[in-house]
Amino acid sequence: MNIALKQLKVFVTVAQEKTITAAAEKLFLSKPAVSMALSELEKQLDHKLFDRNNNRLIINEQGKRLLPLADELLARSNAIENLFDQAGPLTGQLKVGSSDTVGNQVTPFLLRDFRLETQHRDQTLFISNTAQICHKLTEFELDVGLVEGKVQHSDLVVQPWLSDQMVIACHPQHPLTQIENLQLSDLENSEWVLREIGSGTREFFLNRISPRLDKWTTSFELNTTEAIINCVSADLGITCISQRAIIHAVEEQRVAILTIPLDMSRQYWMLYHQEKYQSPLLKLFLTFCQQWQFD
Repeated sequence: MNIALKQLKVFVTVAQEKTITAAAEKLFLSKPAVSMALSELEKQLDHKLFDRNNNRLIINEQGKRLLPLADELLARSNAIENLFDQAGPLTGQLKVGSSDTVGNQVTPFLLRDFRLETQHRDQTLFISNTAQICHKLTEFELDVGLVEGKVQHSDLVVQPWLSDQMVIACHPQHPLTQIENLQLSDLENSEWVLREIGSGTREFFLNRISPRLDKWTTSFELNTTEAIINCVSADLGITCISQRAIIHAVEEQRVAILTIPLDMSRQYWMLYHQEKYQSPLLKLFLTFCQQWQFD
């Protein structure tokens, strides 16, 4: 058996992209070249690695067994290629995923401090909702995820990270701002501007606030924090949002924070695949994250 790194790279890319066409575009190869490399790998292993569903290739159990090993071999190969290109001991690219609030408000400062301490500068940052970050971790497209949504996934290691404070916010002239000693019951029949299903912020609202209300409606469902802030400042509804994300709009008097008698703290989480090869770079970054404090 003579498995080539090129074949493994094709296999991993097809697993991530789901189609030969998309994998070929990402690898800058022709579709016949990708198909041939994948077929040769399956022939050498004497196992099919994907189930064919129309034009999509869905990784099967044999493919899932190979994926973490292929990812490790490609990571080690990349480390060898870059061994003498970097003055320090850390080599390779670090692929970080963050959910919206963490990715916009926290992770850039984490990466800044990591670069200052280690002099390693080859990182990528992918920002999406928690569900999408988890998906990319399971596909080995990301090395580590930093999210605000609680995750339960058999393939992922989930560790508590930083804490956050959520708030309820509205337009500065909203009638709720005139109520003294505001209670949760005062929020009945309110219209809410919310993040999409799959986001940590939406999960917090559904777990902590909506069960305490008999009636509420969704005014808008949006997938970016800034769009939510703008809708609230346009008086299109109230929202539940991270205090870190909205503080600038409060200072500009575009929105107001409502104080209610409810614990609004939440946990951030650090995620990585339990079978992910932990290079010296990844190990150091995981340790750095656990020790880092956000000022």
